[in-house]
Amino acid sequence: MITVNEIYKKFGKLTVLDGVSFSIETGGVYAILGPNGSGKTTMLKTILGLVLPEKGTVEINGTSILSAWEYRKNIAYLPQVPRFPENLTVRELVQMIADIRHTNGRSEELIVRFGLSDFLGKQLGDLSGGTRQKVNIVLAFMFDASICILDEPTAGLDPMSLIELKKLIEEEKEKGKIILITTHIMSLVEELAQEIIFLLDGKIQFNGSIEVLKNQTNRSKIEEAIAALIKP
Repeated sequence: MITVNEIYKKFGKLTVLDGVSFSIETGGVYAILGPNGSGKTTMLKTILGLVLPEKGTVEINGTSILSAWEYRKNIAYLPQVPRFPENLTVRELVQMIADIRHTNGRSEELIVRFGLSDFLGKQLGDLSGGTRQKVNIVLAFMFDASICILDEPTAGLDPMSLIELKKLIEEEKEKGKIILITTHIMSLVEELAQEIIFLLDGKIQFNGSIEVLKNQTNRSKIEEAIAALIKP
């Protein structure tokens, strides 16, 4: 369970999160949407403890994350822009993460699944953006975390890898996990998400199901419904 209560965050004079509150009590896919600069990534990083808010609280399973760190063991995180050591090979990076967690988890299965076997000996600095993203996916899903936070997970993926990613997300959803995802691909949202949290100027403008959003905005397509939230 994730409970976010009245989160405020500024960077200088810019208010990025302005009293954001929501609660997620059951497993499923929850899409955190909004235009660029709406506060999506900052919200995710606040849940991870990577950003400290000026005010407000975040609780995981009823316990505040303030000054805590062990809860992160149960969170898988796929960042929007992964920062890998460029001189490491794919094999070295995966093994380094496995050593930190004291288990290889399901890394071998995911490496095969996303077609990375031929890239294990290559340095990360020599990989294309799409291949780096597939490495990013392996690192995020190689451990059995109960919460998955995916920030623009489809960036740079080829069609086959996108299909595998969607299958993987569905599989994790079926295990009862909470999956938070940000994306600009509305077809992905419609296909996977059971609920939308829409941020605009640091505030939640909508929190509910896709069907409720369409009814509320009187739109039949999700893209048009989202656009109506931005320009009512």
